[in-house]
Order: sequence, then structure tokens, then C-alpha cells
Amino acid sequence: MKQLNQDEAKRICERVIGFSKADECRVLINGNRTGNIRYAQNSVSTAGLNENVQLTVSVAFGKRQGTASLNEFDDKSLEKAVRRAEDVARLAPENPEFLPAIGKQEFRASATFNQDTAAIDPEFRAEVASHSIVAGRKNKLVTAGFFVDTTGFETIANSNGVFGHQEFTNLSFTCTARTEDGRGSGWVTRAANDVRRFDAREASAVAIEKALRSVEAKALEPGRYTVILEPAATSEIIGRMFGAFDARQADEGRSFLSKKGGGNRLGEKLFDEQVNVWADPWDKDVPVRPWDSNSMLARERTDIIKNGKVASLDYSRYWAPAAGTAT
Repeated sequence: MKQLNQDEAKRICERVIGFSKADECRVLINGNRTGNIRYAQNSVSTAGLNENVQLTVSVAFGKRQGTASLNEFDDKSLEKAVRRAEDVARLAPENPEFLPAIGKQEFRASATFNQDTAAIDPEFRAEVASHSIVAGRKNKLVTAGFFVDTTGFETIANSNGVFGHQEFTNLSFTCTARTEDGRGSGWVTRAANDVRRFDAREASAVAIEKALRSVEAKALEPGRYTVILEPAATSEIIGRMFGAFDARQADEGRSFLSKKGGGNRLGEKLFDEQVNVWADPWDKDVPVRPWDSNSMLARERTDIIKNGKVASLDYSRYWAPAAGTAT
């Protein structure tokens, strides 16, 4: 099925909600067109294009919930999915942490879609692989890599009037280069939503340089060393760290932000005062959807670490009132 525009997605959501006889109904539609090319041993091994659109409907009778998914969008199929979700809800036990669907939200669109990225075609993917393969052969290296580009959309709606539709694009690339004798190895990764910020030659050159320079690598004795991490390593560490900024995990003693004896470390200075981190859905370099897909709440620009202090934690709709905090 082709990707849906906002009007098409809204009509489908309205039909699904209209079929529901439950106390409330929530709809999520995800669609994507994903292209890829993979190469190894300096040769392309696979290439492909996949398209899919899936709708998930969730209904509730009181605190009993049921969910069903489908990828057919005629009225008969949509109504069948709603009935299936309702049947599941009637049989399900009550969810003690259930919260009613939220009311209407105002979503400010973010720049998650780029037309140039959406226009990536098989020729472009082949050129990405070619840059690595040709440069690898020139330097007597063996290369392997994977390039993926995605164009898609997400639509959310509920029976209280919430509706949001957001298109997005992104790409990711990894490349490994090794010397023929296996003594040297280099790796690189890149990701972007705007293809104009991606340079396959530059990325491949990084992996190749690492492979060539690591041939004479020597073991270091255990000790304290000053190192400079490249962006990929830094983002991996930071990403895992912020995965623990969940208030419930901290309050229940399950993260490094848990306080001995109970509670969390919100407001404490845990980092150098020069450290400032914030989440901004409208950042021009790393925009994200303007809503939280789980809660459907509109996102806001939020300070996470300010002047070295933990400025905010992630409170779910359930945990915020349980912890006596507004969400």
C-alpha cells in the first residue's frame, strides 16, 4: 500500500473510531518505505526495497484494554479489527495502571521530512557502496557495509479528538574496512534525516584510515589514559545513560539516579557545571516527532541537565501523579 498523506490517514482514523463501541478508542498508523544495499568482501551482496503500512487500534471498556493490528484498510477489515480489539478487551483483566485517553492536543510540526532523502533511488545506493568498495580496493583493503534509507509517516488519533500526522525521512550507514591479513580494522557509522548532510566518501575514508593506522597497534598496560571519543562512541554512551533518566526506575531503586533510602537524585549536581543537555523536538539537526507515541502527549523543549544538575526526569502519565509530580 502507498504511503498515506494527512487527509487519507485522518479519514481512516475517523472510520476506525466510528466503528468502535468501546468507552474509548486509540489509533496508531505507521508507514514506511525502506531501501537498502549491503556489501561484503568488496562486492554487493544484497539490495532491496520494502514498503509497509500498519494500523494498530486499541480500545478500552473501563480499565480493560484490547489491541489489534492489520495492514488492510477497506471498511470490512477495519471494522473486523475493531471488533477483535473489543473482544480482547472484554476478556482482559483490569489494568491497575490504566489511564483514560488524553484530551485534544496542539502539535507543532517538526522538520523530520526531507525531500532529497525521500528521493534516494537504487542508483544512489549503488554509488554509496561503490565509494567504499573502490577506495578499499585502492588501499588493498576488504570492505563491508550497509546503507539504509527510510521514508515514512506516523499518525495518531483517539476518540477524544487527538490527531497528529508526521512524515519523516532518515538514513543510516555503517562501513568496516580490514587489511587483507586482518591486522588492521576500521569502522564508521553515520545517520541523518537530510541526505545533504551525508557524504559516503568521507565516511568510508574514516573507516579506511582507521584500518591502515591500526596495523601496528600495540597492547596497553592497564591504567588511566586520556582519550578522545568520536561522536559514534559518545552518542552510544550518552544514549544508554539517558535511558536511565526514567523517574519510576529511579524512584524504585533501579538506576544510577536512585537515592539511597528511596527517591531520586533530581536537582543534584552530578556533572561538571559546563554540562548542559536538553531535548528539543524542533532542533534543525536532529528533529523528532512532536508527540510521545505512547502517551500521545505533545512534546516540549526540556532541559535534562542544566549547569551540571539533573534538571528533569521522564515521568509517565501514571507515575507522575503517583509520585506527586505534574506531567
